This record gives sequence, C-alpha cells and structure tokens, in this order.
Amino acid sequence: MKTKGILGAGSETALLFCLLALAWGTSFVAIEVGLHHVPPLLFAGLRYVIAGVVLLGVALATADRRVPRTRDEWLHVGVVAVLVVGAYHGFLYLGEQHVTGAVAAVVISLTPVLTAPLASALLPDDSIGLVEAAGLAFGVAGVAVIALPGAGVGSTSVLGVLLVFCGALSFALGSVASRPLDAGLPVQTTQAWAMLLGSAALLLVGVLRGESLAGVSWNATSVGSLLYLSLVAGAGGYLLYFVLLERASPTEINLVGYAEPAVATLVTWLAFGHVVEETTVVGFAAILLGFALLKRRALLSVARATTRAAQRA
Repeated sequence: MKTKGILGAGSETALLFCLLALAWGTSFVAIEVGLHHVPPLLFAGLRYVIAGVVLLGVALATADRRVPRTRDEWLHVGVVAVLVVGAYHGFLYLGEQHVTGAVAAVVISLTPVLTAPLASALLPDDSIGLVEAAGLAFGVAGVAVIALPGAGVGSTSVLGVLLVFCGALSFALGSVASRPLDAGLPVQTTQAWAMLLGSAALLLVGVLRGESLAGVSWNATSVGSLLYLSLVAGAGGYLLYFVLLERASPTEINLVGYAEPAVATLVTWLAFGHVVEETTVVGFAAILLGFALLKRRALLSVARATTRAAQRA
C-alpha cells in the first residue's frame, strides 16, 4: 500500500528519494570517469552482469516467482532487456565519450517527456492534446538548445547529445512497449533477468565493435567506477526504487529524473571543476517545463494531496 508519497511523506521516504537521486545522479559522473579506462559497451555490459547477479540473488530471496515461465513473461523481460537495459545504456555510454556526465543527465531527463507521445502512438487508450504536444515541443527544443553547434558548451558535441538522446528515446520506447506485455512477474525478477540478458547484448555488440578486455586499463579508478555503478547506482539504486514504488506514485518517482542533473552537475563541478554553460541550463529548464505540461494533472493531484497531508499534520 502506498503511503502519502514523496512530497507529502515523512522523513524516511524523503530520505530514500534523495538517496536514489544521489545514486543515479552520480552514476553519470562515474560513467564519465570509467570511460577513460574501459571501452563503452564492455563497460556497460560488465556493469549489468554484476548488477543483474546481485538483483537475481534478491529475487531468489524475496520474490514468489524467480524465473519467467510463460512466453509473455519472457517477451516482457526481452523488451526491457533490449530497449531499457541494452539500447539505453549502449547509447548513453557511447554518448558520454563526447559529453560530460552533467550534460548527459540533462538530456536523459527528457525521457518522461518522450514517453507520452510514444504511448499515444502505440497504446490505444493513450492520447495527447495540444497542451501535451506543447510539452513535447518544449522538451525537444531543450535538447536542441543543448546540442546547438558553436553554443560554447565546453566538451559538448552534437554527436554526443544525439547519442544520449537516442538512449532516452530507447528507454521511453521500452517503457511503453513493455506495458501491455506485463504479465505480473515481480519487478525484481523482471529487472534481474532483463539486466542479465541486456548485459549479454551489450557485450556481444561490444565484441562486434572490436572491444575486448585487452583494451581495459585496470586500476583503482576503473575498478572503483565499475563497482560503484554495479553495486551502488545499479543494484542499490533499483532496490531503493522498488521500495519507493510501494510508497509513492509514478509521477512523484519520475521527479528523480529532474534531481539527477542537479546532482551530476554538482559532482562534476566538485570532481573536475567543470561548470555547465548557460545553454545547458536553458535547455534543462525547457525540458522541465515540458514535463510539467505533460504531467500537469498528476502534479496538481500530488500537490493537493500534499497540502491535505500538511493540514492534517
């Protein structure tokens, strides 16, 4: 049973939300660091081999169904594996070879904005109106501002932004396409198997690209970033996410995507001294406005529930 949610929650749920934002926000910086030592798809694949094994152990210990059995269950896991784990992280890691973690986090925050038009196109019960279309336009415009050639965004390149955008699009498409396939498999079981299958796809494509362990520079930095991404941001982040699913609405949890860029920007500045340019800030503001337009009813509902909870307290 869900409690008051994040915005109207007690300190424990709010703390879990902040920890999730910290874990997933810092993951963009950890990817940026690790890519100096490990080829991108191999890096992503190794991360999700480890995270998948950990989550499979969690599923074995806590879930009543530990292995997909039916065709629909395997199809659901397969869609999540290919699009949400494989394609999303493949494009993200390739993109972060050209842009900073902070910029990548801003572009990825477009994901909930892309989900609405995809759901409208693929699912018969979903549709968007003029306000939602305006929200999508603001979101895409935000990414365009970030990717403008000659915009003066330090290490940002159009190629990097486009690759990360493809990652956000893959995640949104996977989220929508997997919805009608959900056969009720426990979420930890779904994620564990999706991570393992997605990591296999990432490693296979990496080999086809010519990546190998011979290209890895194993040192404290590469090992540390891999373990952090696998255990803290990967397995640990998803465990926090599972807990929050029982306490808050999907709209509230989506807000973590808008805390992540702030975390990534702060950590990037502390670690490397990089400061995001004005165009990145403007782009993020446009994406955030797009999300607010698309989710205005849900956000208003959350705000009313929060106000009522505060009045009763």
